[in-house]
Amino acid sequence: MREIKFRAWFTRNEKYIKPMTIQNMIHQKVSTFSLSVLYNEIVFEQYTGLKDKNGVEIYENDVLKSVGGNTEVVIYIDGRFEPVCWYDEKTYEVIGNIHENLELLEVRDEL
Repeated sequence: MREIKFRAWFTRNEKYIKPMTIQNMIHQKVSTFSLSVLYNEIVFEQYTGLKDKNGVEIYENDVLKSVGGNTEVVIYIDGRFEPVCWYDEKTYEVIGNIHENLELLEVRDEL
Protein backbone atom coordinates (compact mmCIF):
# COMPACT_ATOMS: atom_id res chain seq x y z
CA MET A 1 0.00 0.00 0.00
CA ARG A 2 1.33 3.46 -0.96
CA GLU A 3 2.04 5.96 1.80
CA ILE A 4 -0.14 9.06 1.38
CA LYS A 5 1.76 12.24 2.15
CA PHE A 6 2.12 15.73 0.79
CA ARG A 7 4.50 18.62 0.64
CA ALA A 8 3.32 22.20 0.31
CA TRP A 9 4.78 25.09 -1.70
CA PHE A 10 3.96 28.50 -0.23
CA THR A 11 3.72 30.93 -3.12
CA ARG A 12 4.05 34.02 -0.91
CA ASN A 13 7.32 32.91 0.72
CA GLU A 14 8.48 30.73 -2.19
CA LYS A 15 9.46 27.92 0.18
CA TYR A 16 8.44 24.33 0.87
CA ILE A 17 7.36 22.96 4.20
CA LYS A 18 8.44 19.48 5.16
CA PRO A 19 6.36 16.58 3.81
CA MET A 20 3.69 15.31 6.17
CA THR A 21 1.29 12.43 6.26
CA ILE A 22 -2.46 12.90 6.39
CA GLN A 23 -2.40 11.62 9.98
CA ASN A 24 0.06 14.39 10.96
CA MET A 25 -2.07 17.00 9.20
CA ILE A 26 -5.17 15.91 11.16
CA HIS A 27 -3.42 15.87 14.55
CA GLN A 28 -1.76 19.28 14.21
CA LYS A 29 -3.59 22.29 15.56
CA VAL A 30 -4.54 24.45 12.59
CA SER A 31 -5.82 28.00 12.89
CA THR A 32 -8.95 28.97 11.00
CA PHE A 33 -8.34 30.62 7.64
CA SER A 34 -10.16 31.28 4.41
CA LEU A 35 -10.09 28.49 1.84
CA SER A 36 -9.51 31.10 -0.86
CA VAL A 37 -6.26 32.08 0.87
CA LEU A 38 -5.24 28.44 0.98
CA TYR A 39 -6.09 27.98 -2.69
CA ASN A 40 -4.20 31.09 -3.78
CA GLU A 41 -1.09 30.70 -1.64
CA ILE A 42 -0.39 27.01 -1.18
CA VAL A 43 0.27 24.33 -3.79
CA PHE A 44 -0.12 20.83 -2.34
CA GLU A 45 1.93 18.16 -4.08
CA GLN A 46 1.34 14.48 -3.47
CA TYR A 47 4.05 11.88 -2.93
CA THR A 48 4.00 9.28 -5.71
CA GLY A 49 5.01 6.48 -3.36
CA LEU A 50 8.19 6.05 -5.40
CA LYS A 51 11.84 6.98 -5.01
CA ASP A 52 14.40 7.81 -7.66
CA LYS A 53 17.65 5.94 -8.34
CA ASN A 54 19.27 7.79 -5.40
CA GLY A 55 16.48 7.03 -2.93
CA VAL A 56 14.94 10.53 -3.15
CA GLU A 57 11.13 10.64 -2.79
CA ILE A 58 9.33 11.66 -5.99
CA TYR A 59 6.48 14.21 -5.71
CA GLU A 60 4.14 15.90 -8.16
CA ASN A 61 5.88 18.80 -9.94
CA ASP A 62 9.34 17.29 -9.52
CA VAL A 63 11.62 17.56 -12.52
CA LEU A 64 13.16 14.21 -13.43
CA LYS A 65 16.03 13.26 -15.67
CA SER A 66 15.79 9.85 -17.31
CA VAL A 67 18.64 7.50 -18.06
CA GLY A 68 18.36 8.62 -21.70
CA GLY A 69 18.84 12.26 -20.71
CA ASN A 70 15.23 13.38 -21.16
CA THR A 71 13.80 15.92 -18.70
CA GLU A 72 10.19 15.42 -17.57
CA VAL A 73 7.83 16.86 -14.96
CA VAL A 74 5.80 14.55 -12.71
CA ILE A 75 2.06 15.17 -13.11
CA TYR A 76 -1.07 13.39 -11.91
CA ILE A 77 -3.35 12.55 -14.82
CA ASP A 78 -5.96 9.86 -15.49
CA GLY A 79 -5.50 8.30 -12.04
CA ARG A 80 -1.73 7.88 -12.19
CA PHE A 81 1.52 9.79 -11.86
CA GLU A 82 3.18 10.35 -15.22
CA PRO A 83 5.90 9.54 -16.28
CA VAL A 84 6.70 7.36 -13.27
CA CYS A 85 3.66 5.05 -13.48
CA TRP A 86 5.74 2.66 -15.64
CA TYR A 87 8.56 3.09 -13.17
CA ASP A 88 11.88 1.34 -12.78
CA GLU A 89 13.85 2.76 -9.84
CA LYS A 90 16.98 3.03 -11.99
CA THR A 91 15.19 5.04 -14.71
CA TYR A 92 14.76 8.48 -13.10
CA GLU A 93 16.65 10.98 -10.97
CA VAL A 94 15.01 13.97 -9.26
CA ILE A 95 16.96 17.03 -10.41
CA GLY A 96 14.64 19.73 -9.06
CA ASN A 97 11.07 20.96 -9.12
CA ILE A 98 9.03 23.45 -11.12
CA HIS A 99 9.04 26.08 -8.36
CA GLU A 100 12.71 26.30 -7.47
CA ASN A 101 14.28 25.11 -10.73
CA LEU A 102 12.23 26.55 -13.57
CA GLU A 103 15.42 26.92 -15.61
CA LEU A 104 15.50 23.13 -16.03
CA LEU A 105 12.32 23.38 -18.11
CA GLU A 106 13.52 26.37 -20.11
CA VAL A 107 16.51 24.39 -21.32
CA ARG A 108 14.17 21.56 -22.30
CA ASP A 109 11.96 23.90 -24.33
CA GLU A 110 14.95 25.20 -26.31
CA LEU A 111 15.89 21.74 -27.56
